[in-house]
Amino acid sequence: MIDLKFNSNGLLPVIVQDEETGDVLMLAYMNKEAFELTLSSGKATYYSRSRNKLWIKGETSGNTQIVKEVRIDCDNDTVLLKVDQIGKAACHTGHISCFYQKIENNEIIVTGEPVFNPDEVYKK
Repeated sequence: MIDLKFNSNGLLPVIVQDEETGDVLMLAYMNKEAFELTLSSGKATYYSRSRNKLWIKGETSGNTQIVKEVRIDCDNDTVLLKVDQIGKAACHTGHISCFYQKIENNEIIVTGEPVFNPDEVYKK
């Protein structure tokens, strides 16, 4: 039995890493149901704190994540998913990674260009 330590809101952080490149793609959260669905389906499933619901990565954008490996940290309170990123981008902004901003000389520098237009993909 896997005994994860979810926080007081029933969530735990999930670091998502590209299995092939090792790049960190995003940070998300899972509740117990999302964790179990991820294990059973092989598709990365998260809990959206802003929408208060489960979401399968790529259900809108088509940029899905196929889970290749699941790791748990030493405290059992953080998950690391190594994924095959299907589609070019993990970030809802259209960037490959959510970590496309870096600090240089105390300023934020945007690295890379979006690979899709989020306004077209996430029509509201």
